[in-house]
Amino acid sequence: MTTSLKEAVADPATADAIAKDLAGVVDAEVSDKKGLSGTALRTAFGAAKKVKPQLVERATATLLPEFASALDPLWSSKPEGTSFGAHLSANSDVASDALLSITDAQSQSAPQALQKVYGTLRGKAKDNVIEALPRVGDVFDKHVH
Repeated sequence: MTTSLKEAVADPATADAIAKDLAGVVDAEVSDKKGLSGTALRTAFGAAKKVKPQLVERATATLLPEFASALDPLWSSKPEGTSFGAHLSANSDVASDALLSITDAQSQSAPQALQKVYGTLRGKAKDNVIEALPRVGDVFDKHVH
């Protein structure tokens, strides 16, 4: 039987590996953004990382249990032979809304500087999350069996 995402991230070694790879996804997605909005995103991301250099790694590790819980229904509904990234993409509204509800809630208790940065990025966040779903799914496929 396939392990649930919640069960997988309960294992510290698996959780660490997933969190590290998801932080890499965030970095890669930000680096891939082009145009004026990409420049704005990279600038805001850089500013956030100046405030907290390990921001992405720590946030990913901290939020991983909530992310796993949010994505578990999609994991369990993934058709046999379909990658999780493809399944997330096919259910992009549900997946992105589930993930963003977590970051929205967390942003409310962040330091004011980070709240400001998050607020400037939130308008395009859903599009950015949707674009990242294949990579996110690949990370879970790699570590969860």
